[in-house]
Amino acid sequence: MKSLVNVIAKILSITVVAILATMSGLVFLNVVLRYGFNSSINITEEVSRYLFVWLTFLGAILAFNDNQHVSVTILTSKLSAYKRHCLSLVTDGAMLFCCYLIIVGGWTQFQLNLSNFAPISGLPQGITYLASVVAGVFIGLLLITRICANASLLVKGEIQ
Repeated sequence: MKSLVNVIAKILSITVVAILATMSGLVFLNVVLRYGFNSSINITEEVSRYLFVWLTFLGAILAFNDNQHVSVTILTSKLSAYKRHCLSLVTDGAMLFCCYLIIVGGWTQFQLNLSNFAPISGLPQGITYLASVVAGVFIGLLLITRICANASLLVKGEIQ
């Protein structure tokens, strides 16, 4: 299971780098064209916006996988290891519910906006909402594995 997560994380990392490189190239090209030649390519702004949304959500998956999100530990640092794991189960369950809400809401918005097209590029505007569905699914799967690991530690009695 750990190797599958590592492979998916590597693929996501490569995708994020490719999106960032594409965005940088498009924006740089547009700046050069604007200031150097007094013209621009209009489609680059829309495509960059779509790519930025995807970059944000894919980056959130990677940050969650590496436990890099901001965490406040004022309360948890004063708890015993057993209570910390119990609290972790509660908070992970709440986050899993939030992932469910993000998936359902994102999927609804994806379906509603799939027939709306961007004015310049002609891309369906539902593509942006699909990023939240993908992020919700992957973070939810990571949460489920974390909940299972913490619950098995508590059940086995390895945490005192």
